[in-house]
Amino acid sequence: MLHHHHNHHQSQRPRRRCEGTAMGVIILDLRPGNGIGPFSLGMPICEAFAQIEQQPSIYDVVHVKYFDEEPLKLDIVISFPDHGFHLRFDPWSQRLRLIEIFDVKRLQMRYATSLIGMCMKNAIMGLSFAFPIPSQYTDCFHGREAELPLEFPDGTTPVTCRVSIYDGSADKKVGVGSLMHKASAPPLLPGNLYMEEVHVKLGEELYFSVGGQHIPFGASPQDVWTELGRPCGIHQKQVDQMVIHSASDLRPRTTLCGDYFYNYFTRGLDILFDGQTHRIKKFVLHTNYPGHADFNSYIKCNFVIQGSDCKFFSDFGGFSCC
Repeated sequence: MLHHHHNHHQSQRPRRRCEGTAMGVIILDLRPGNGIGPFSLGMPICEAFAQIEQQPSIYDVVHVKYFDEEPLKLDIVISFPDHGFHLRFDPWSQRLRLIEIFDVKRLQMRYATSLIGMCMKNAIMGLSFAFPIPSQYTDCFHGREAELPLEFPDGTTPVTCRVSIYDGSADKKVGVGSLMHKASAPPLLPGNLYMEEVHVKLGEELYFSVGGQHIPFGASPQDVWTELGRPCGIHQKQVDQMVIHSASDLRPRTTLCGDYFYNYFTRGLDILFDGQTHRIKKFVLHTNYPGHADFNSYIKCNFVIQGSDCKFFSDFGGFSCC
């Protein structure tokens, strides 16, 4: 299993810690069934990165992990090793499905007005706690669920070693051990444009299933503004030309042609216009694949390509022909 690790905000500069913390341990507000600190279950991965970039003094060491051979098979994980927790994102929707505190000594969690320690005794919906059982007592609890509060035969109380935060609306026990895979992101609210299906009719148009917009080939910039609103960016298309230079001028040349792009980063879409006719000549749909040069530049476009006899989906995980 191969994972890529990327470090953001490397620690070559002096380490800075947020105010109000002791010995580098930060304090984050715990919201059972919803999230922790600035991270909320269901948030797209781009929003998590935005939160990280806004607080570089706190989240100064960040690892991004994914299965590079099959990026859609396992979670995309953003890990904070200095603070003992990580965020698990569904690989297809790229939405936060599970938050795991794997080192409770490195993170202080504040619930309501109280700090949660390592000897949590009350169960809370949307939270799962893992308690290690000393080897000499494993036979006492083999094959059955231990109810809280729990006490070992010698009178000691188990200490929390792992905390998981998950969406509790489904009313099922998830987030610990083999049950971890059952945690899923909360459902999107009606009308939410994230992961909106974009139907592609080859050679004809794009159709946005939630908003109901139709953008055909040959449409004008005015048409696009009317349907999709102001683009996030506009830039001219660059063309690398192979030209014959003199022996004294061997510099490569990149020129600008008249064609230009409308960039809709929040929709995972680029639209190319012909520089002379000012009509759409190409659509570029982005999957936001981990490891790609454009990763986290665009939100994933959830497109379905419809041809005369085939359908292709944005995950490239399969296709159906009729």
